[in-house]
Amino acid sequence: MQEQSVTISNASGLHARPASLFVNKAAMFESKITLEKDGKAVDAKSILGIMSMAVTSGSVVTIRAEGPDEAAAVSELAALIDQLDD
Repeated sequence: MQEQSVTISNASGLHARPASLFVNKAAMFESKITLEKDGKAVDAKSILGIMSMAVTSGSVVTIRAEGPDEAAAVSELAALIDQLDD
């Protein structure tokens, strides 16, 4: 299992558009991927799950992946979060 914590720097957090980008990227991987915030973990491939977390700017989230492409999944999703803008 691979994991990495990242801070959301996007001023609007993971609202609809960034959440959609995140879910679409997560869906490209075979591994089981979760996003965790404040002890609540959701399937990173579920837009409803991501939106239900109400991830705001400054939130720290942990990306966790388990499977054949786990390292790439965590690395690429963390990079995507770092690149998000409003």
